[in-house]
Amino acid sequence: MNLKQLEVFLAVADSGSFSRGAEATFITQSTVSQHIAALESELGVKLLDRTSRGALLTEGGKLFLEQARRVVSETREIERTMRRFRGVEEAALRVGGSTIPGDYLIPESLPHFFGRYPGISLTLLQGDSRETVDRLIREEVEIGVVGSRFEEEGITFTPFGRDEIRLVARPDHPLAGGGAIAPAELPRQEFIVREAGSGTGRAVAGALEAAGIPAGSLRVRACLGSTEAVKRAVAGGLGVAFLSEISVRGELARGELAVIAVRKLNISRPFYLAERAGRELSPAARAFAELMQERYR
Repeated sequence: MNLKQLEVFLAVADSGSFSRGAEATFITQSTVSQHIAALESELGVKLLDRTSRGALLTEGGKLFLEQARRVVSETREIERTMRRFRGVEEAALRVGGSTIPGDYLIPESLPHFFGRYPGISLTLLQGDSRETVDRLIREEVEIGVVGSRFEEEGITFTPFGRDEIRLVARPDHPLAGGGAIAPAELPRQEFIVREAGSGTGRAVAGALEAAGIPAGSLRVRACLGSTEAVKRAVAGGLGVAFLSEISVRGELARGELAVIAVRKLNISRPFYLAERAGRELSPAARAFAELMQERYR
C-alpha cells in the first residue's frame, strides 16, 4: 500500500467514478483500476462496487475511506509543516544561554529578532556555560550562547563579540573614586564571587594567574549563584566583585556601583555561539545566529 493508491481511492470515492478519479489524479482509467485492485487484494476486502450508477463504496470501503482520508490529510500537513520550517514562517526554537548572554544579550536582541521573524517562538534555557554546553550535547537546545569555550568533541564555538570585565564596588568603598590600584592590593579585599563554572569566573582566574596573582589567594566572603545576587551583595557593601560590564551598565549609570581600575589588569573575553559539529542548523537557528553576530560583532 502506498500514498498514491490512497489518493486514487479517495478521488474515485469522492467522484463516484473511475474515469473522473483518473482525471483528478492525472493517470489513465486502467491505472486507476489497477491501484484499486491492488488495494483490495492487499486488504482482502472489496472497497468499491462497480454499478451502472458509478463506483459505490462497500461497507468495508466506507470504513477504509475514513482511515485513508486521515492518512492523506496528515501527509499533506507534513508537507505544509516542512514548508513553514524552510521558510522560517512558523517555527519553535530552543536556545541555551549562559548567565550574561541569557540575562542581557539575548533579551536585548529579541525585539529585533521577532521584528524580523514574527513567526518564530523562542524558548531560552539558562545555566552557566558548562550547563549550556551540556544541554547542547543532550540536544535539549539547538544552539547555545556562552561566555566560555571548552575542549569538547563534537561542539564548535564561534566567537562573535567581546565583554569587558570590571572590578566594581559601592561608590563609598575606600578604593572607589581614586586612581588605579596595584594588583597586589587585590588579595587584601573581600570578594563576592559567582559559583564555579561561570564564564566570568574563568576569565578572571586566567587574567589573575597571568598577572601573578593566584585566584585562590583572593579572600572570598560569599559565593553566590547569580550575577544579580552578586550585584546586590556588592551594592550592600559586602565586598568587591569582578563583573561583566554589560551586567552593571544600569547600576553604574545610576551611581549604585563604581568601577575600581586595576593597573595592568585588563580582562575581556569573547562570547561564543555553540553548536553541534557536523549538524545542520534549522533555518530558525541559523537566523538567530546571524542576528546575534550582526548585532554584537
